[in-house]
Amino acid sequence: MSKQLPNREQAIYFLQKNSCSTKVITHCQAVASLALELAEEFKAKNYLVDLALIETGALLHDLGRSKTHSVHHAIEGMKIAQAEGLPDAIVCIIKRHVGAGITAEEAAQLNWPKDVYTPQSLEEKIVCYADKCVSGNDRICVEVTIKQLHDQKLGDAAERVRKLHDEINSLLERKNV
Repeated sequence: MSKQLPNREQAIYFLQKNSCSTKVITHCQAVASLALELAEEFKAKNYLVDLALIETGALLHDLGRSKTHSVHHAIEGMKIAQAEGLPDAIVCIIKRHVGAGITAEEAAQLNWPKDVYTPQSLEEKIVCYADKCVSGNDRICVEVTIKQLHDQKLGDAAERVRKLHDEINSLLERKNV
């Protein structure tokens, strides 16, 4: 693939080509649907958001699950996306979507290459947040994800999800829900 942004059909084909399961693909489609809804809310508030990037990034965020279902799927997905020549913006969404980001210290403990693994752009944050609000292909309250992270003794990650939730709600001028 070139550095051109794949469209929806190309992104789904890309997941299939890389042996992602139907379960992963339907999850990615559900995340894309929610991410696009959030992006439309941001657009309505006059934020500049790239809808095509959000849709494709959300569809490809779990590309690495074709290799592993551990936290390392972010790195595996990043490697696949880079090898295929996908745009850097897609690579960043893939590598930064886990938890609500992985700190430099956590990345070092995981033996990941030195890099930034926390969502930076609004598009990255939207995809990451949408992923935290979808389990399988069902929408869930972000509190469920936060509780699961606490139950897994991942309190720092739970706190990052909470902060991302608060940031999204603040930007959208929502009452915290």
